[in-house]
Amino acid sequence: MIVVIIAGGSGTRLWPLSTHSFPKHLFSITNERSLLQNTFDRVQQIAKTDKIFVISEASHAEHVHNQLDTLPKDNVLIEPGRRGTASCVAWALAEINRRELGSDPILFLWADSLIRDVKGFAASALKAGEVASSQKTIVFIGAEPTYASTGMGYMHKGAHVDGWTDVYQLSGFKEKPDKKTASKYMQSGEYLWNMGYLVGTLEVFEQMFDKYSEEMKTRYTALVEAKDTKEAYLKLESEAIDYAFSEKIENALVIPGTFDWMDVGSFSDLHSVSELDEAENYIKGEKLEVLETSNSYIQNLSETPLAVIGLDNVVVVATDHGVLVTNKNYSQKVGDVAKKLQA
Repeated sequence: MIVVIIAGGSGTRLWPLSTHSFPKHLFSITNERSLLQNTFDRVQQIAKTDKIFVISEASHAEHVHNQLDTLPKDNVLIEPGRRGTASCVAWALAEINRRELGSDPILFLWADSLIRDVKGFAASALKAGEVASSQKTIVFIGAEPTYASTGMGYMHKGAHVDGWTDVYQLSGFKEKPDKKTASKYMQSGEYLWNMGYLVGTLEVFEQMFDKYSEEMKTRYTALVEAKDTKEAYLKLESEAIDYAFSEKIENALVIPGTFDWMDVGSFSDLHSVSELDEAENYIKGEKLEVLETSNSYIQNLSETPLAVIGLDNVVVVATDHGVLVTNKNYSQKVGDVAKKLQA
């Protein structure tokens, strides 16, 4: 199998811990390894190191090289500028074409997902690859919803595919729903969270571009034929892979992933997977005093003394990049505020 890890991100949803130059996939959450390093460890269960690629933005590429020192340097594709995930996918496929890596299925996934069940992940990825090769189409891997999320996109499972266990036609993508709709999705059992994981062979991707996405075909062809890949890359338009490609395919398949999965997209998520004390607090840092406080996420990574007293359900984070204080219920708003401050 060939694996492409997309390690981009603007570092806004977990600001000020995460920044443009040091986004969240570069720091550790549940163990001493970063999210990126844990992802790299995981995919080595299904692919040889020389068939693992990482796409990184230039601002933090040095950190990627440092954290993945066993990955060949030229397997880190460094974006000279942000051009969206559609361009990332096209570039990886062009590089795979150029290196003549064969007809192995290619798995695209993200560097910042939190997954603990390595065996379950490997089994699902290999199954998706087998289905993609056999059925000659794109296969998406979805997560079984654990609650009625309004922050996730969904994929609708269609008819069961004969001869396979838990393989379905993909009936369509659904945008982030309101609470009532999310509850209906959850209760029906017909929907999976869209993790953004997709699998297909190079030949199938090329055929799908020809049939369903002129934009992706143009991107891919330009990068395959380019004498200067980075110059050609900078000429591409910025667009998400969902809109440029995924949502246009008419005969894609979907399988439920048989592993735990979380997109750590907010401080509320981060608090839920952190090691907590008796008061349900996560507390880290020097020059820090916390009194009569509960159910909170608190870090001080600055040299300025910090005190948190008599609060509940809050996030307080101080770094050299800024200070965040928010009710945990509003942590989804952090990204919007961070974009304004960083602008």
